[in-house]
Amino acid sequence: MSAPGPETAVPVRVRVAPSPTGDPHVGTAYQALVNLAFARSRGGVFVLRIEDTDRARSSRESEAAILDALRWLGLDWDEGPYRQSERLELYRSEVDRLLADGSAYRCFCTRERLDEMRRENRAQQRFPGYDRRCRDLPVAESERRAAAGEPHTIRLAMPTEGECVMRDLLRGEIRREWELIDDQVILKADGYPTYHLACVVDDHAMGISHVIRGEEWINSLPKHLRLFEALGYEPPVFCHLPLLRNNDANRSKLSKRRNPTSITWFRDAGFLPGALLNFLGLMVSSRAEGEEKFSLDQLVDGFRLEDISLGGPVFDLDKLRWLNARYLREDYDADGLADLVRDWSMGQERLAAIAALAQPRLETLGDWGRLTSFLFVDAPTVDREKLAVKGLEETQIAETFQFMLWTLEREQEFTADVVQGHFRHLSEVLGLSLRDLTRPFYVAMSGEAASLPLFQSMEILGPDLVRARIRHAIEALGGISGKRMKKLQKRFEALAG
Repeated sequence: MSAPGPETAVPVRVRVAPSPTGDPHVGTAYQALVNLAFARSRGGVFVLRIEDTDRARSSRESEAAILDALRWLGLDWDEGPYRQSERLELYRSEVDRLLADGSAYRCFCTRERLDEMRRENRAQQRFPGYDRRCRDLPVAESERRAAAGEPHTIRLAMPTEGECVMRDLLRGEIRREWELIDDQVILKADGYPTYHLACVVDDHAMGISHVIRGEEWINSLPKHLRLFEALGYEPPVFCHLPLLRNNDANRSKLSKRRNPTSITWFRDAGFLPGALLNFLGLMVSSRAEGEEKFSLDQLVDGFRLEDISLGGPVFDLDKLRWLNARYLREDYDADGLADLVRDWSMGQERLAAIAALAQPRLETLGDWGRLTSFLFVDAPTVDREKLAVKGLEETQIAETFQFMLWTLEREQEFTADVVQGHFRHLSEVLGLSLRDLTRPFYVAMSGEAASLPLFQSMEILGPDLVRARIRHAIEALGGISGKRMKKLQKRFEALAG
C-alpha cells in the first residue's frame, strides 16, 4: 500500500484544515501559504475546512479569529469554509460500511480499563497501543451490546503483519511496520468522528489532490492510507512540510514559550501582513540567493513543492523585524505611513478607551506619551528588579505569572471585569493579597511598577499581547524548567478544578 507520486495527472485541489481550538497559529498561515501558492501556480483550487469535531475545545470564537487572521494576511480561499460538525451523517455512513465489511469494529472497553492496560504496557515495556481486546468479539454479540445502549467507540482494524510503504513528495519512500500501529479510534462514543476518519472522508469527498500539511502527521499516514484503501478511495499525493523551528541552539519546534505564535499577536504588535507573508514565504522559497523581499504573486510564479528544503525553517523574529522595516520604509510615503499608523492603533474607539484611563492622571497633554506609550508597543522593556515583591521568591513570582497565563489561555471573554475576577480568585487560592499579586503584572504589562489601571489596560491590549507580555516576564525571571512546569501544571489543575 502506498500513496501516489507527484506525477498523478489530476486537477489540483488542496486544503488547509485548522482546528478552532485556540488562537490562530502562525503555523496555520505557513501551511495555508504553501497550499495557496501551489494551487495558484497550477491553476487549482484552495479549500478552507474547519475541523471542529473536538466538541470540548472547539469554539465559534476561535473559528472567527482564524478566518479574520487568514483574511488579514490575504490568504483568500476559493471554497469554504466547510465545517466537519455539519457533515456527521457522511462520516457515520462510511463507518457503517467499514463495520459491515470487517474493516472496523466496536470497542466496549471503558476508560478505566484502557488506563489500566496502558499502565501495564508501560510497566512491561510492551507496545503502548490498544491490545485489540474487542477486535475478535463475535458480530452478533457486538451488535447486541450496541443495541442495548452500551457505550462504545469504533476502531479501525489495522493489519498486523508486513509493512506499510508510503510515499512523501519531499522524502520519497517511507516504511512502517504494521504491528507497531495502533487500532485507532475513528468514531468516538458521542458519535463524532476523530480527526483520522473525518479528514480522509473529507479529502475524498472534496476531491483533494494533494495533502500538504506538517511533518507531525507522518506517523498518522499509515492509518490514513489504510482508511483510503478500506473505503475504496484513491489516495492523494502527500507532502509533509518541515516544521517551523525556534531560533535556538537545538532548533526546537516553534512554541509560544519561546516565540509569539498567534497571528493576531503579529497584527496587534504592528507587523504588516505583506511582511509576515513574505517572511513565511522565505521558509519555502528557492530565492535564498536572490531578493528576499517579494510579493505573494512573485512567490507563486514558478512555485514547486519539490523545491522545498527539508531543513527545518527557522522562525527568526529579528529577521521578520528587519523585513517589516523594509516594507515600512520602502512601500509608504509619509502620508501613507501616517494613515497606516492611524488605522493600526488610533481608531476612535480604542483612543477613547485609552483617554478614559489616562484623563485622571493628565496634567498636560505632554503627559500622554509617558502614560500611554506601553499601549502602543509590541512589548515593553521589563526590568527584573522591578518584578520583585517583598516576601516572594523570584520562582514564586514566575509561577504566579504562569498560573495566570494558563487561566487567560482558557478565557474566551477578555474584559476588564473578567480579568479582575481571575486575579481575585488566584489571590485567594494562592493566599496573596490582590495588591501583591498585581504588582509584578503592572511591570509585565507596562514596564513600570505604577501605571494606568491594570485590568482596563489588559483589556485594551487584548489577549494576545497580554499573554505574550506575561511570557516575556517569565523569561525575564529566568524561565521555568520543563520538570518544574509539569509539577505546576498538576497544581494548577487542582486549583482550577
